Amino acid sequence: MMVLIVGLILFLGIHLLPTSPELRDGLKERLGENVYKILFSLISLAGLVVIVLGFHKLQLHPGKNPILWDPPVWTRHIAVALMFPAMILLVASIIPSRIRTATRHPMLIAIKIWALAHLLANGDLASLLLFGSFLAFAVYDRISVKRRVTATPSSFAQPPGAFNDVIVVVVGVALYAALLFGGHQWLIGVAPIPSLS
Repeated sequence: MMVLIVGLILFLGIHLLPTSPELRDGLKERLGENVYKILFSLISLAGLVVIVLGFHKLQLHPGKNPILWDPPVWTRHIAVALMFPAMILLVASIIPSRIRTATRHPMLIAIKIWALAHLLANGDLASLLLFGSFLAFAVYDRISVKRRVTATPSSFAQPPGAFNDVIVVVVGVALYAALLFGGHQWLIGVAPIPSLS
């Protein structure tokens, strides 16, 4: 359990830096922009690796990962349904589109939906720590975004057209289908819907 906790502290801790512009800018001044970015990336990657290793280890040793509640089967179907918009919003956070403009922070919304979906479908302590931490982080980050002044100009002179929305939806649906039909089981070892495994 400690490995998972350390990974969460590393990954989410470093991602809390941007929520404090004073601290972030102070570190950039001391370290330099490039060194800051390199350290941020390395700590993020290390944290992510430790999270994956810690969570996987707990799944292999159920005795160290107590079941807090036994979610009914229907919660898994709700989780599967929630992941559909989550995947589209995830893609929208990467590809400029009117969907991104309308939602403003699609990545944070996608994380919140992803975390909530997995909390509904899993009742073990490791899942509560993992998905609960990401949900709390996304909620906090969204609140902090409202307090920050965005002085960065838009990268696009004109808002993207409808074609980009189509691309976002098509890629999001393809990603969702890939995870649903084998990808999730290949990556995580669990089929979202057992009958599809």
